[in-house]
Amino acid sequence: MPQKLAPAISDWTQLIEQQRWQELSAVLEDTHVSDIAERITALTPKERAIVFRLVERERASEVFGYLPYGEQRELIHSLSDEEVKRVLDEMRPDDRTRFFGEMPAEVTRKLIEELSPEELKESRELLGYPADSVGRYMTPHYVFISPEMTASQAIEHIRKVGSRSETLNVIYILDTNGKLLEDIRLGSLVLADPQSKVTDIADPALVSLHAMDDRERALKLFEKYDRVALPVTDADGNMLGIVTVDDMLDVAQSEATEDIQKLGGSEALDAPYTQVGLWDMIRKRGGWLSALFLGEMLTATAMSFFETEIAKAVVLALFVPLIISSGGNSGSQAASLIIRALALHELKLRDWFKVCYRELISGLALGFMLGVIGFFRIVLWQHLHLTNYGQHYLLLAFTVWASLIGVVMFGTLAGSMLPFIMRRFGFDPAASSAPFVATLVDVTGLCIYFSVALLILHGTLL
Repeated sequence: MPQKLAPAISDWTQLIEQQRWQELSAVLEDTHVSDIAERITALTPKERAIVFRLVERERASEVFGYLPYGEQRELIHSLSDEEVKRVLDEMRPDDRTRFFGEMPAEVTRKLIEELSPEELKESRELLGYPADSVGRYMTPHYVFISPEMTASQAIEHIRKVGSRSETLNVIYILDTNGKLLEDIRLGSLVLADPQSKVTDIADPALVSLHAMDDRERALKLFEKYDRVALPVTDADGNMLGIVTVDDMLDVAQSEATEDIQKLGGSEALDAPYTQVGLWDMIRKRGGWLSALFLGEMLTATAMSFFETEIAKAVVLALFVPLIISSGGNSGSQAASLIIRALALHELKLRDWFKVCYRELISGLALGFMLGVIGFFRIVLWQHLHLTNYGQHYLLLAFTVWASLIGVVMFGTLAGSMLPFIMRRFGFDPAASSAPFVATLVDVTGLCIYFSVALLILHGTLL
């Protein structure tokens, strides 16, 4: 039966209030599991438990898998032990493993006890892998065939054993010892001569993952080879399970979220914003803020170094925010562009010189453009008598113009090169966040500004 889009959440609430359970069950039967999961998050905890209990048994574990971690945790507490056991038993092994990994250790131990012996064995094996490894994302439910089979024999075998497989898009050829020899797409198998051996059927070269590989490497291979599933092996090449593309979409979202949070100048959060405790939030943000604050203290030091010049020409202080913010903004732009380009593999470490050249030219052009705006702003304000900059206002305008060129050029250069430096020493380029670049450029920008002022205004204002 084709599944429809879920009706408005108010309709569900009305059916619950009127206790029209059969109608609600019929609605749920015609609604896709992902839509059910999305809609029940808007219900109250009591209504959520009612709706979840009305979902067909075969689909309940799928709905649970689509729920955010916080909703899963809350729903578990509203279900009976028997209902929890049923949901966990029928969840996909990879989804269940990640759910256990998010729960506190004592809760995980209690929930694991509810599993059947077979699911318990699977969960313990998967939980034994590091949190960010491929092993945590794989499922042992896949279909394999032997190299001696013909295409027709393989298809008949798939019909018999394929019902519990995570995906049937790719079939794996294993020897008698469980070693992975090759994989073959189901389409190639169906279109082949029924009497041809499976090892003789032409198909793309085998690509596999190791269980201890980092999940980022898995994501890169999925992107590079455009696969819907990849096999996972141990160090000896023995097949352990498969990782599917839907899990990699979750990884891609998680990695992007982590990079964006680092770009904002904080540690990456380990859970959704609303699920992070207040103290953890303060700790993750406070460390970077403290480091940036200490860096900004250098700005005060730089200001005190030019205290004499500021005392002679107080008007110079009026343009300090303008100068340093322009440098910080240009640096943040460059850092964000380069970090993203590195993440997408559009740039390699060897491209640093090309990037350096491009950013110097860009910085020169952008600085010149901002400098012209600053120059005419000073001249215009002087002639409109909005502000009196004194008889040497043209020299002051040239000072701002020249300073903006130097500061913006330095900002773009620093913002573009810091990610390369971080990557070269094995750190995450996202850690060279925009606030960090801005702090560096603030200090340097002051030095450039007052040095240019000393050069141009010497003998007049200074």
